[in-house]
Amino acid sequence: MSFKVLVSDPLAKEGVDILKGFCDVDEKADLSEDELVKIIGGYDALIVRSGTQVTARIIEAADRMKYIGRAGVGVDNIDCDAATKKGIIVSNAPEGNTLAATEHTIAMMMALARNIPQATASLKKGEWKRSKFMGNEMNGKVLGVVGFGRIGREVSKRAQALQMTVIAYDPFIPAEVGAAMGVEMMSVAELFTKADVITVHTPLIPSTTHLVNKESIATMKDGVRLINCARGGIIDEAALYEAITSGKVAGAALDVFEQEPPTDSPLLSLDKVIVTPHLGASTVEAQKNVAISVAQQCIEVLKGGSAKNAVNAPLVAPELRPKLEPFAQLTEKMGSLAAQLADGAITEIEFAYLGEVAEMKQNLKYPTRMGLKGLLDKALHEPANLVNAEFIVQQRGMTIVEKTSADAGDYKSLVTLTFKTGKGTQTISGIITRVGPRITSINGYSMDLVPKGNVIVADHINRPGVVGPVCVLLGKHNINISNMQVGKVDVGSESLMILAVDDVVPANVMQEVAESDGIISAKFMQL
Repeated sequence: MSFKVLVSDPLAKEGVDILKGFCDVDEKADLSEDELVKIIGGYDALIVRSGTQVTARIIEAADRMKYIGRAGVGVDNIDCDAATKKGIIVSNAPEGNTLAATEHTIAMMMALARNIPQATASLKKGEWKRSKFMGNEMNGKVLGVVGFGRIGREVSKRAQALQMTVIAYDPFIPAEVGAAMGVEMMSVAELFTKADVITVHTPLIPSTTHLVNKESIATMKDGVRLINCARGGIIDEAALYEAITSGKVAGAALDVFEQEPPTDSPLLSLDKVIVTPHLGASTVEAQKNVAISVAQQCIEVLKGGSAKNAVNAPLVAPELRPKLEPFAQLTEKMGSLAAQLADGAITEIEFAYLGEVAEMKQNLKYPTRMGLKGLLDKALHEPANLVNAEFIVQQRGMTIVEKTSADAGDYKSLVTLTFKTGKGTQTISGIITRVGPRITSINGYSMDLVPKGNVIVADHINRPGVVGPVCVLLGKHNINISNMQVGKVDVGSESLMILAVDDVVPANVMQEVAESDGIISAKFMQL
């Protein structure tokens, strides 16, 4: 199949060339919403920068679309909710312009502290007013970093090299991560009261819109300086203007604005405000890097893989991903097993993370969605992925529950999946070992099952003469048994037999197994 990609904003040649090596590429800039709606149905992927507004209407018309890439950081010009419902992966390229934005932030901070733009303009007018532009040293000052992601961390490193004390706020970063970098993590309210300079590095979402406002500015130190090289709207510009004119805020350095371009902003009239026209990512190196990143992610998604920087999939802190990835693999297998064990529609599914894994509570959405993906892969005929799995489950009336506990019994970490149908409740538990995921119990029956390949799961009476005939039956049909386990219970009661087999077992053979003496029920499953 030949894939088609639409690039609707100017993209660095290096990225376009990578795409052209894999698929057909059309470069069409400055398209209106109506024009995009008319043609978007013919494309498998769309790559934009900040110029194209990818609306719900455009996404609804994108029947072939698998991927939308933003060559940059912010994705507020993309309706991510609409893309999620459509099962379209949206990703950005946050690492591509990290250093560009970092260096611009430091440059803005130093220029603000030393009045460099104002002094330049004065000197070019023929003036020599040294005392007018008396500056401040950053050595020994406290820098408050709001948002401790890639850029926030890089800014912190450079600020520490300037002998600044760095404090930070980020709701998703554990205190120990900041401590390892010599940065004290704290609430945003506390940070506002302690910092001499505050720089914001968060996305623009409802919780960060006007995060810096009249009330929060009032709690800050007199003479504080504010920097925004992230997204316009994080700082309430009307409140900032008032605070600068009153003397509460000594100055501000702004690269982004609530309205761009900010032609009518009163902030532009203030000498204590230095501004640049959204240049944070505007370096030759950054534009090449983000273009290459989204191009590579686009190709990976079109090949059936995933985008490493998907923004409408669960976000996982980079330092935690190696720890969480094995649990995501485990939950996907458990979800697949649940779908094949279930008799009837599943109405509720619960993921319980016990022991050490529970300490990563804020990042457990990732393995949960992988579990839902595993469930849906076996339960539905429509595609499910990390992006749309939770939406599909909720759309079908299933309730999703996520629980954590420090108590994992005899294990360091344990995951238990419980699901309900009209016929009752069933449970699956699993662990991570040095060699990969293991299923440790199904419905209370203990085992050590490697969750892969073909298996037969059979409820049976635990007495002599039941297991042997099943093995003989499979041998008669040339089906090799590679592993066998039986749950430990009292003789004469029900038990669970797991047979790992080398081949797919035909339906007629499974019927013979199910009708064997002592077998209560038997199912063939593929993991």
